[in-house]
Amino acid sequence: MYEWIVGGLAALDLGIKKEIERQEDGFFPRDLPLAKGRVRLHRSHNYGFPFGVMQEDPRVVKGLPALTASAVFGALGMLLLRKGSAGQKLGLSIVLAGAASNLYDRFKRGYVVDYFSIRVKGLEKVIFNLGDMFVFFGSLLFVICEAARSVREHRTQKKL
Repeated sequence: MYEWIVGGLAALDLGIKKEIERQEDGFFPRDLPLAKGRVRLHRSHNYGFPFGVMQEDPRVVKGLPALTASAVFGALGMLLLRKGSAGQKLGLSIVLAGAASNLYDRFKRGYVVDYFSIRVKGLEKVIFNLGDMFVFFGSLLFVICEAARSVREHRTQKKL
């Protein structure tokens, strides 16, 4: 089941990126229809880490995310061997989907396609893609579920 989540979410993001890349240059930026001006579409090529950090060193920009995604893959593999932990498994699956999509971009295109910004104070100039959101929200879900598990275990140990 979790492999379908990884594959499906990565495919969704890659499909959107493909469509963004296919559009003519004059198409961007523009507001996303039905978003009431809160989401703006872009076509941005990020050759580095977020905000273009380290774009002058493509080996690091490819290698570090590949290493991190491998660690997430390994952690998910270990979690899949045990019962329970559905929230943690889901969180890491979502993270892995975002990582896979962005890694594909880095290795195939040489840059990551970012395509939307959120019009919220402080975020207007930051351009994301769904893969970025998957990494963020998957990580958040994993941390919340791990914290809840830790609290439950602590309470159980206190009762003993």
